Amino acid sequence: MSDIKLPIYEDEEVPKPRRWFGVRHFQFFLMSFTLVIFFGMRTALSVGIIAMIDKHPPDPSIPTYPEWKDTDTVLSSFFWGYLVTQVIAGQLSEYFGPKWFLVATMLLGSLFNILIPVMASCWGSGGVMLCRVVQGLAQGFLYPCILNIVSKWTPAFERSRVSAFVYGGASVGIVTSMPLTGAIAGSTWGWPVACYLYGGLGLLWTGVFTIFAANSPDTHRWISEQEKKYIESTTCLKTCTKKIPTPWKSMFTSLPMWAIFIASCGSSWGSFTLMTEIPSYMDNIMHFNINENSQLSALPYIALLLAGIIGAPIADKLITSNVLSIGTTRKIFNSLASFIPAIALIVLGFVDNAQKELAIGLLVVAVGTNAWTQCGYLVNPIDLSPNHAGTITGLVNCFSTIFSILGPLSVGFFGDDKKDTNVWWNVFRTAAGIYAGCGLFYVLFSSGKTQKWNDEAEDEKRFPSEGDSKTDIYVIDS
Repeated sequence: MSDIKLPIYEDEEVPKPRRWFGVRHFQFFLMSFTLVIFFGMRTALSVGIIAMIDKHPPDPSIPTYPEWKDTDTVLSSFFWGYLVTQVIAGQLSEYFGPKWFLVATMLLGSLFNILIPVMASCWGSGGVMLCRVVQGLAQGFLYPCILNIVSKWTPAFERSRVSAFVYGGASVGIVTSMPLTGAIAGSTWGWPVACYLYGGLGLLWTGVFTIFAANSPDTHRWISEQEKKYIESTTCLKTCTKKIPTPWKSMFTSLPMWAIFIASCGSSWGSFTLMTEIPSYMDNIMHFNINENSQLSALPYIALLLAGIIGAPIADKLITSNVLSIGTTRKIFNSLASFIPAIALIVLGFVDNAQKELAIGLLVVAVGTNAWTQCGYLVNPIDLSPNHAGTITGLVNCFSTIFSILGPLSVGFFGDDKKDTNVWWNVFRTAAGIYAGCGLFYVLFSSGKTQKWNDEAEDEKRFPSEGDSKTDIYVIDS
């Protein structure tokens, strides 16, 4: 552990943890693996939809629907539901605790994933859309609840690392889901088996999560007193667990908050357009078969995972070593995650199917470097307001989900023929412009300081003073 000043409460000593792996680390694993399963579930349809509309399935008994012409709408329908529950999810998780909302999210999402083949058979693409909308409604609770739990369990100076590890679960889910779904959909088992597999795995994980997860160290049955005191002494847990009214006006008039909103919108447009449409691009422009397609489509997300693992400890080291302030670190990493993908997508627009290796390399760069948002705007809500991190995340996701819907739909807006390279050129340069514009806004207006409205209802406030220290040190404000 780095030799830095720890944020402490008056008249308390910081207990040093003796074990390198504690209860808090297992909580981080629970959160990360939850994202593995449910991002895998979310992504599987991006590959599965290619098999669902195939005129010649691997086995005649596998149901397919080549008459469907609304696949982009099917893929975006998840976000219709996802948009609705974001803000209320943050509020409910803060007032009643996030654990049971996460359990309900996992249960509902898993059941409706199992129902996708049945609904497709009975009601066609509309039935699949209904399943995806319900999954989106449920998963609207996912990020606000997970961030709420992480904010209660994470020592302040480990935020980037913990954020990268937990959010890295989403990358692992995508990386495993694409080739696994492609292999299953391309075999005689057929695409329905992928739906049953992820649905069953989700139900099993719901049971594990119910037994071992806890809202905070205070509510965990098996945590040692030493580890609990250590976590409390290095977070704002004592104030975070109090019910503080949400300062709506202060939030919506805060430029650092708007910086997070805008950065999230840009990242969502770019990342979700690529996540849902890379398999289609590989199929229609690069002409890979479904097995090759699914494996190559996963490559950028392997890069995303590795970039997050590399970037997070560097970000924490820059902060804890007083090399850079929290705010400057967030700006640098978020800029890398915005401007590098923008450049890669511009170049990709000039690549044809004779340059397959270059196209794959550019996609790897565009997707992989976006991992550094984990050290940028994604962790920034905890910097600004640990007390309201769940609500902030809900608001941010609500704003950005609109862009998550519009991004994939933009492919259809630019043209119906996905074999037309001009369609993809327009898709890529639009995403690049949004990446760059939103990234610039974040650089200009973001902050690493805890805002005064974090606990403005109280007489005593604890927040990092970036002017006094570049580390996450909590002080009593007089």
